Amino acid sequence: MASDLLSPSREFFERIPQTAGVYLMKDRAGRVVYVGKALNLRSRLRQYFRPGDDARTFVATGLLGRVLADIETVVVDTEREALLLENHLIKKHQPRFNVKLRDDKQYLVLRIDPSARFPRVEVVRNIRDDGARYFGPFHSATACRETLRTVNRHFQLRTCSDHVLENRTRPCLQYQIKRCPGPCVFDIDERAYHQQVDEVMLFLGGKKDELVSRLKGRMAQRADEEHFEAAAQIRDSIRAIERTLSAQRVVQEEFVDQDVFGLRKEGDVAYAVVLFVRAGKLVGRRSFRERDQEFSEGEVTANIVQQYYASGTFVPDEVLVPAELDPEETQVIADWLSAIRGKKVRIARPQRGAKRKLVELANKNAAASVATESRAEDADAALEKLKTRLGLSRFPARIECYDIAHVQGAQTVGARVVFEGGTPDRAQYRKFSVKSVENDDFAAMYEVLSRRLRRAQASDDPAWALPDLLVVDGGKGQLGSALAAFGDLGVPVSGDHGPDVIALAKERRDAGRPERVFLRNVKDPIALRPNSVELHVLARLRDEAHRFANTFHRGRRKRTVLRSALAEVPGIGPARQRALLREFGSVKAIREAPADELARAKGMTRSAAEAVRRHFDGADPAGRADDDHGAKPDDGNERRPRAPR
Repeated sequence: MASDLLSPSREFFERIPQTAGVYLMKDRAGRVVYVGKALNLRSRLRQYFRPGDDARTFVATGLLGRVLADIETVVVDTEREALLLENHLIKKHQPRFNVKLRDDKQYLVLRIDPSARFPRVEVVRNIRDDGARYFGPFHSATACRETLRTVNRHFQLRTCSDHVLENRTRPCLQYQIKRCPGPCVFDIDERAYHQQVDEVMLFLGGKKDELVSRLKGRMAQRADEEHFEAAAQIRDSIRAIERTLSAQRVVQEEFVDQDVFGLRKEGDVAYAVVLFVRAGKLVGRRSFRERDQEFSEGEVTANIVQQYYASGTFVPDEVLVPAELDPEETQVIADWLSAIRGKKVRIARPQRGAKRKLVELANKNAAASVATESRAEDADAALEKLKTRLGLSRFPARIECYDIAHVQGAQTVGARVVFEGGTPDRAQYRKFSVKSVENDDFAAMYEVLSRRLRRAQASDDPAWALPDLLVVDGGKGQLGSALAAFGDLGVPVSGDHGPDVIALAKERRDAGRPERVFLRNVKDPIALRPNSVELHVLARLRDEAHRFANTFHRGRRKRTVLRSALAEVPGIGPARQRALLREFGSVKAIREAPADELARAKGMTRSAAEAVRRHFDGADPAGRADDDHGAKPDDGNERRPRAPR
């Protein structure tokens, strides 16, 4: 269904059926770049073109919108058919903007078929609807095979294949070391063998109490029969089983199987983690990374859940998710999973209690994946998208952001933060005490940037070299102040010899305004779509500058309060104030110190110490100044932050 997708007409939507189905978005070369499903195709596709719909409106500004050329629809009879067709088309076309879980693989599971004459435990990757019991999945082959070794060591089940079982004429080594009763050769008690099978399934299911109780009963019976060697073997098995199962972390009192999803988005890159909870115990995890995911967290989560189980992995009793999913889509996925498992499967986003803590744990694991992965490639891709979206003259490898902080115009300060390659470079952060103005953000920004540019002109220090992109927090007024500072000092901007300069205005929900970027010589600002990688980069930069400026400002206010508390004491000037603070560390310690100790501080005399004592002894306790530990006077110059320890 080709059409002018930049401004689709009413007739375009009227040709789309109002039934369940799948839509395929294609680029100009005819390649499928996104596949989606809908209960109502017309309603869903309208959302992509409706102004103000933050959840899906990306045709005008998003990356998908810039490559989109055609939309094709496929009608089906039911919602479940739409879901199955969507899974098939994603696997077939591998669309750029869909979740594909490229690093996914079938993890190992252990299989037991209780209907076999002599069941055995085997390692498989695919779970089938064949009546067998499956345990896992295991997050590593090592963990799976270690569990299998424990089973073979302490439970007497055969390890040979069905072919060997039917054709062997002599017992193997496992029989000789008493780890198999030898059903391949000898007539054995099938009832006793199946009792061992039941106990293995209890062990693999994590049902420690029931299993240990059964084994202790059998151990006592062997001891009463004076079969002490057999009783000792059961005792050793009990100890090994308790040691193995106790190593698993208990996270739930409920004995249900759960998969707990966690999500962390960094721009258009989504990091997902799945925690495996089996019978209330955390037994493993998996992690994924997906790029080009400029969608809401709810939509990304739904896509990850769907593609994860479409690969044929084990389906648990309950799936816990970190974001609110579309109710209709949630029900369709839940019904689909229930059909796979053969019993009802619940999808929930818990709001409180132990399940909520599990989701928070999964989110922390996803955040840890972000912190531990090498993100240089992702950072370069994000900065390249920022350059393209804003039309910058150069690649923004080094970005500086400036913010102004004050309280009702008093104690105005400025701050600079620096990002190199998309990550903070805290050694290059700088602080500015604004000297020339009060209660004027525009003039304060002009002063801070003027001082910064003069340092660039006078110093060869790389820390003061001009960046590729300079960002000021604010709107058109702050941008004008920044450009005025560049112009007055003769520093070029937005070209080969100078940085690009932009202003970032914060979102105003009450006015319905998204985050906006103001550019030089451009009348209208650029609105940044939520969940876009460009907004993620700039918002991180702005928030870090805001945090750094506010931290500096709070410190200045506190030091001012300290100095004013001591300045009220007759005979205590700035030098003695500094000496007392260095000696005692806080106003509280000075207030509580006797006159003899005060007199020993550098520059203090006996009369000055007694004046301090008289002042604080007569002060109203309710009016005492706030304490500050280790405060030092402010000399009003730019400061480098302390290097991290």
